[in-house]
Amino acid sequence: MDKFDQQMLALLRADARLPVSQIAREVNLSRSAVSERIRQLEHSGVISGYHAQVTVPGEVAIKAYLELFYQGGRCEHYVELMRVFPEVRRCSGISGETDMLVSIEAASMQRLSEIRGEIENFPGMQKVKTHMVVKDWVF
Repeated sequence: MDKFDQQMLALLRADARLPVSQIAREVNLSRSAVSERIRQLEHSGVISGYHAQVTVPGEVAIKAYLELFYQGGRCEHYVELMRVFPEVRRCSGISGETDMLVSIEAASMQRLSEIRGEIENFPGMQKVKTHMVVKDWVF
């Protein structure tokens, strides 16, 4: 997958009903190139289906922080990989043993687990620690 595929996946995750013409404009490719890339992503199993994400009124999303520990690479590289997840709210390169702190708001524990699993498979990723948000204080 190249940067175009990653951008297309991020757009489709945010809105699976997005027209090919709009995706093409967003990623700066022709409609036929985007259609072919989507077909290839579907055929390879990267895109395994399209669904409606439903949130029950009043239901609060699952919030968590992921501590990432990776070998080699730069924060900017991993930030680009994170862009495919619309649930990622913030990536912070921090000091200390942890390489990056990632803030996530997911619709369910299952979705959080899926995201974490994908991040664990990033090249060079050594360890991912999850910290669930129990309560937020907003100032």
